[in-house]
Amino acid sequence: MSNCIIIDEDLDKLLENLPFFINENLVNHSNKHQLIEIVMDLGRRPEARFTTGREYLSQKIISWQDIDYTVKRISKFSTDNRAGIERTLHRISCIRNRQSLINGLTCRVGRAIFGTICVIRDLLESGHSILVLGKPGIGKTTIIREIARVLSEEMEKRVIIIDTSNEIGGDSDIPHYGIGRARRMQVQKTELQHQIMMEAIENHMPEIIVIDEIGTELEALAARTIAEKGVQLVGTTHGNCLDNLIKNPTLSDLIGGIQYVTLSDEEAKRRGTQKSILERKAYTAFQIAIEINDQTLWTIHENVQTSIDLLLRGNANFGQIREIYPNQKIHIKYKKIQSDLGSLFLTSSLTTDSNSSKYNNSNQKKYSLVNVRKLLIYTYLVSPNLIKEVISKTGSTFVLTKDIRKANLIIGLKKYLKQNLKLKKFAQQKNIPIYIVNRPTVYQVAKLLQVIL
Repeated sequence: MSNCIIIDEDLDKLLENLPFFINENLVNHSNKHQLIEIVMDLGRRPEARFTTGREYLSQKIISWQDIDYTVKRISKFSTDNRAGIERTLHRISCIRNRQSLINGLTCRVGRAIFGTICVIRDLLESGHSILVLGKPGIGKTTIIREIARVLSEEMEKRVIIIDTSNEIGGDSDIPHYGIGRARRMQVQKTELQHQIMMEAIENHMPEIIVIDEIGTELEALAARTIAEKGVQLVGTTHGNCLDNLIKNPTLSDLIGGIQYVTLSDEEAKRRGTQKSILERKAYTAFQIAIEINDQTLWTIHENVQTSIDLLLRGNANFGQIREIYPNQKIHIKYKKIQSDLGSLFLTSSLTTDSNSSKYNNSNQKKYSLVNVRKLLIYTYLVSPNLIKEVISKTGSTFVLTKDIRKANLIIGLKKYLKQNLKLKKFAQQKNIPIYIVNRPTVYQVAKLLQVIL
């Protein structure tokens, strides 16, 4: 498969709004077509950032007059400190001092790239909702702009773009032709994006809604509501992979929400899992997820629900890797993706104070040197299943024993251990250290075992 990629960037329209000493260095620059952004900070030399690296554009430092020169030639900054240039896709973001005066500018180059989504054309034709994931600056906005054009122009769908910062359709009341026949609803304030999403559904009957940078809980909830109304969604959010969304409580609603559940003995046995597990709460708002690894390498999850369920169980998942070669040929292969959620219990919601401690005795130093892989744990009024679950997440081979005489450490609840003088005396005689937890939770036990390790 091959396809021609055409790039329209209107770069000269950005450069002509910059001070002359910056403009003259970029107009004939050999690498200007790989320019990402230009940074102008008061009292510093102007800097250009390319895909290949960065370089200074002049020996002259930026003055108040230089910043004012550019600010007067672009549109007004909105409440999110972003502005644009009429009928282009370029974005200018400002940095302000404590008196709200602008002392820095980031001039991001906007490009309409026609043909770049040939790698996922089949996914657009499926009619499923698509979520695009990737780190900032990797090209998510460029991708969904082209998706909007193809869906509206080539597939003749009714498409509405929710354009919060005018990044998709450009800074003008007349949108950039790069979005095709898609209609655009501008958002006056970023905090109103979720309201405009719902207004689009209620007033304009779209078949597809395109949203850039879903970032709040209200926006995630609005996306869920739109999906339940049967409207196809195409959206982007920050995050390198699905694992990031699972760990992000604000955005986890996009993939169905995550909850902690306790299974019955029979159900746990049937599933072959621990009794306490993480599960997806509901259906996902998006059926397909695309992870943008770089501009030519994309990982595709063709069934988000299945991928999320496998990741939550700690099982390996198979992602489809699509790569675009320099000759525009596309190579597709499958790759095994191993979840790192096994470490979730050790890293999520654990603070420096674990509310767990150890009874002091003369053998503390001796037992800190014991090989933890051979430790036999005796539990006192702490659920053995809870300990087993945490052990399974750490990957260590701790062993539980019901015979206190064989144990080389004891874990118990603080309020009960204080009352059991007989147990403490026995442990002291046998040189068995006692570790205590205030509450029998996964996080406290995980932190305690981490300390022992």
